[in-house]
Amino acid sequence: MQYKISRRAVVKGGLIAGALVPAMGMLANTAAAAGLPPLDPNDPTAKALGYTTDASKVNASANPTYKPNQKCATCAQFQGKAGDASGGCNIFAGHSVVQGGWCKVWAQKPAA
Repeated sequence: MQYKISRRAVVKGGLIAGALVPAMGMLANTAAAAGLPPLDPNDPTAKALGYTTDASKVNASANPTYKPNQKCATCAQFQGKAGDASGGCNIFAGHSVVQGGWCKVWAQKPAA
């Protein structure tokens, strides 16, 4: 027995698949970010960029761009959500950074 697939069924299936693929990708990214290993402050890249896990301990005289309100949670590179203890970072790919940390690449997160 032959089964004919209508054009309507093909289009409907394509639209459903087109909607599900990005949704699954977002879920995978969220799960992947949660499993990132924490960034070691002794990592060569972290040291070069002055990364510290506690922004309140940044030496302001050695880092003239540092301001007291700057921390990873308010940085545009931080990939975590508001209230997350840690999250991914565009600068330190493959690692998570603590929300209270800081580095020389800090840039103000745009207003939502």
